[in-house]
Amino acid sequence: MNDRPATPLLDQVHVPADLRALKPAQLRQLADELRAETISAVGTTGGHLGSGLGVVELTTAIHYVFDTPNDKLVWDVGHQCYPHKILTGRRDRIRTLRQGGGLSGFTKRAESEYDPFGAAHSSTSISAALGFAIANKMADKPGKGIAVIGDGAMSAGMAYEAMNNAEAAGNRLIVILNDNDMSIAPPVGGLSAYLARLVSSREFLGLRGLARRLARKLPRPLHSAAKKTDEFARGMAMGGTLFEELGFYYVGPIDGHNLDQLIPVLENVRDAAEGPCLVHVVTQKGKGYAPAEAADDKYHGVQKFDVVTGAQAKAPPGPPSYTSVFAKALVAEGARDERICAITAAMPSGTGLDKFEQAYPDRFFDVGIAEQHAVTFAAGLAAQGMRPFCAIYSTFLQRAYDQVVHDVAIQNLPVRFALDRAGLVGADGSTHAGSFDITYLATLPNMVVMAAADEAELVHMVHTCALHDDGPIAVRYPRGNGVGIPLPEEPQRLDIGKGRVVREGKKVAILSLGTRLAEALKAADALDARGLSTTVADLRFAKPLDEALIRRLLTTHEVAVTIEEGSIGGLGAHVLTLASDEGLIDAGLKLRTLRLPDLFQDQDKPEKQYAQAGLDADGIVETVLKALRHNSAGVDEAGARA
Repeated sequence: MNDRPATPLLDQVHVPADLRALKPAQLRQLADELRAETISAVGTTGGHLGSGLGVVELTTAIHYVFDTPNDKLVWDVGHQCYPHKILTGRRDRIRTLRQGGGLSGFTKRAESEYDPFGAAHSSTSISAALGFAIANKMADKPGKGIAVIGDGAMSAGMAYEAMNNAEAAGNRLIVILNDNDMSIAPPVGGLSAYLARLVSSREFLGLRGLARRLARKLPRPLHSAAKKTDEFARGMAMGGTLFEELGFYYVGPIDGHNLDQLIPVLENVRDAAEGPCLVHVVTQKGKGYAPAEAADDKYHGVQKFDVVTGAQAKAPPGPPSYTSVFAKALVAEGARDERICAITAAMPSGTGLDKFEQAYPDRFFDVGIAEQHAVTFAAGLAAQGMRPFCAIYSTFLQRAYDQVVHDVAIQNLPVRFALDRAGLVGADGSTHAGSFDITYLATLPNMVVMAAADEAELVHMVHTCALHDDGPIAVRYPRGNGVGIPLPEEPQRLDIGKGRVVREGKKVAILSLGTRLAEALKAADALDARGLSTTVADLRFAKPLDEALIRRLLTTHEVAVTIEEGSIGGLGAHVLTLASDEGLIDAGLKLRTLRLPDLFQDQDKPEKQYAQAGLDADGIVETVLKALRHNSAGVDEAGARA
């Protein structure tokens, strides 16, 4: 008897065309090898694990059945795409995931033709796939648009907006609902699998189409009754009435880990002559890896880990994270004032609001992946006398900008915005960087914008937000740990629009906003060592500016440098405008602004990203020395170092 292990199939699959050359009976072995490779890779790099393990069979089946890359496969969010990357020519680089110069942790158009649409924010896939499908229809090309969207992403209105417009795509659009939380489907069994195969078959579709055509010829009352009977029967059997009402032919639910069920259903859907189809697939996060299956979060995001034990590498002990400091401070504010409530858009643990929920469950609201609704909901609460904190990552608040303008700022409602992950975010890269919030918030009338320089300042700013009833107010703070400043026993209410001088000098002034303050102080040490006496100010507010402090620093120092963890158009632009309006530039002021470069920075360690942007101590010193060497006075916005 031959007990030798089977020849690895994954070594033979470099692109999906190789996969499609396999026999159906070989796909189980391939999926098992793909799961093992995914676990090994993420154990080396860290990243999103559970979601990828949940779609190993689905990924295999999609690439086996459909003609990718001619059929355009769009993964919603994209954190589940690691198995997809392994099967599409990137296995040799899979252990560079989320590293500087390596593969992105999400889909990325510049990376592969098999990534037709980049994604890292939720609920965009159906709209994008619809665009591909309609474009192919207009060009008379055969390719389909395929969207794989999770049940959590279906909490966002954008998914339904796309589905409401999908009928024009006809059978070129296929939506695969990856239900990995059992939030919609009942347990999947043999009967539902049989029904899924039956209703996706050509015979059933043809019979159903014939019945529809015959029903249309009946008198109106009978036609309506026949239609309702059909919908009722399908809804009772499979729960697809909602999707049918949106113009989709619903198939499912089916077991997303059973290739014998997946393959024939996807083949039937691929060949269907009906309109757009929605295939409801039930999967399990972390499938096939015991530590992930047992975890509450299904190992959604992990550090590097031991593949055998599942033990994740622990970060060395250090100061608390900004997120945890915010959470603790908000819980304390909630104890002081029963009007304080907290809102998150499907990120209770990511924003720290799970702690607030534990303390005050009746004042906590998770609205799902619906940032637009979150902001306007907060506006309604504020209009009725509550003190809402809307805690949303900086990058995700971009999705609700119109609501910030129209529903909050114009009406001058006191919504408190807590912007986590402000600035650069490391391994998640450009899609999650909080680069733009200073610019897009500080341009709005009525808005107050604060940036915490350290964890103690964050406590004071949360308290200031809680007491600020004169209009909208925002506090931004970064991902990661604080700098080790002891937390205050009692928070202080800051004076709106007032900064502080943390170090006095005479020749150079550094005007810092946010957590670049530590680098500004390092730069001041280096400049002082060169005989350049340096003042360092923590402005605290991007809006309103501390005009008196800025005016004093600009008129009493030879060189002034602003520094912020944000894009052009933020603090530096506002300070330049003030200097211009007051004629300070005409007086020979050497004013320089340091901010993020005008590009989307790829993933890397945050300290490397900031160094590349020129926003570390060396970058500040270099900017000051260059300004002093510059013979002509004037304005020079310094960019990133080469």
